[in-house]
Order: sequence, then C-alpha cells, then structure tokens
Amino acid sequence: MGKEVLGKCPICGGDVYITKISCHTCKTTIEGQFDLCRFCKLTPEQKQFIDVFIKCRGNIKEVEKELGVSYPTVRNKLEDAANALGYRQTPEPDEAKRRKEVLDRVYSGEISVDEALELLKG
Repeated sequence: MGKEVLGKCPICGGDVYITKISCHTCKTTIEGQFDLCRFCKLTPEQKQFIDVFIKCRGNIKEVEKELGVSYPTVRNKLEDAANALGYRQTPEPDEAKRRKEVLDRVYSGEISVDEALELLKG
C-alpha cells in the first residue's frame, strides 16, 4: 500500500487537491481536480485521536484511559479535531457576555491575567 495523501501543503499549509487517480488492477488513470475528504485534512495526531474516540464509542473516560491523558486533554483534542473539520464552536450569548466581562475586569486592573484564565476555564 502507498503512503497516505497529505491533507495540507507541506510548504505553505494551504489545502491541496488530487490531480490523478490510478487503479492498481486495471491500470486505468483519471486526471482532473479532485477534492480530498474532510478527514484527509486532519493531522496524523488528530486522526489517531478520532480513531481512539470512535473505538471507545465516545466514552471520554475510556479515551482518557486508552491515551493516558486527563479529561481536559481529551476535551482539547476533541475540540481541535472538530475545529479542523470545520465545526467551529460559537459561544452562547451568555457565555460570550461572561467572557467579555472577565476581559473587561483584566483591562481595568481589577483582576490579574492568571485570575482571568482560571475564571474562563470554569
């Protein structure tokens, strides 16, 4: 079996496309411009995480155990893979308002950056 296709350009990081498809059996070759599937654009680490996540049927406790990482790490890896697939999470209006209030408190000097980070984690 050949190597896996690159989902991003190794030079500039841009999206790539396939220009040639060949059949190993009948030797047919088709040339054109073919887009990659969404999962091809994931990094090898993201693909490995998704593989484990599916293997564990989405059970985060099992994913933690399988990967030997904490719950926040699993959540971060899941968020990273979801973002790479184009699923951008937009904060709820109340959450966005809460975040702005925390940042305003930092700007006014009421709390430190470290305190803000703790508040935003929760």
